[in-house]
Amino acid sequence: MTLTKYQEKRRFGVTPEPSGDTVKAAPKKKAVSLAFVVQKHRATQLHYDFRLELHGVLLSWAVPKGPSLDPSVKRLAMQVEDHPIEYASFEGVIPEGEYGGGTVMVWDNGTWEPEQPDPDAALAKGDFKFTLYGKKLHGSWVLVRTRGFGGSSGKPSWLLIKHRDQYASQRDIAEEEPLSIVTGRSLQQIAQDEGGNVAKAATGDPALPAKEASEAPADAAKTKPKSKASSKRKPRSRPARKPAKAASRSRKK
Repeated sequence: MTLTKYQEKRRFGVTPEPSGDTVKAAPKKKAVSLAFVVQKHRATQLHYDFRLELHGVLLSWAVPKGPSLDPSVKRLAMQVEDHPIEYASFEGVIPEGEYGGGTVMVWDNGTWEPEQPDPDAALAKGDFKFTLYGKKLHGSWVLVRTRGFGGSSGKPSWLLIKHRDQYASQRDIAEEEPLSIVTGRSLQQIAQDEGGNVAKAATGDPALPAKEASEAPADAAKTKPKSKASSKRKPRSRPARKPAKAASRSRKK
């Protein structure tokens, strides 16, 4: 595996991305752990870069809608050029006009292990099963190569699918947990801190704060009628009735 395509597409005097000048040699023995990372990337369009370490590089797929925990959902994953291992920690801004220009977030990371004895053979076959040990993504997954569906520019197309296990769910993990696993920042905050296009980056963040703000006035409104009702009850008091009883007794006399 080589980083030639990765390096040809980038000007490392301009972009802060790692150059990957040297590819780490794969260990002779089975690695204790292999890294994986999912990077949320607001470039021309929002997508999620899914990367698995193998043979000293990061095998990479661009997943337009991001990973889904629902086994019934098949996410299109376009295979792209291999990336250097150092890229797994990259979070920041790629200058506009450069390849992939936009804001990059480390959305999830951890380790992974193949579920088949020969991952190279599984990749060649187009049926690649693996287990993730991340902060957001866990359990068994599979990448299945398709026959051209969704493909463009000669890039192999795959489907990223969650297997049915205890970690499968119908909740939208990308919507519910949108922040960086490393810094806790949103895309907008990363762009603001790193000198990127803040307005563009913000379009990749879910509008959670707006929902919370809309709920706050409703809660406050519910408490107001209670205070009004309690104030109306105060004039109703028993002392006001005593004079009436005294008057009726004087009439009897």
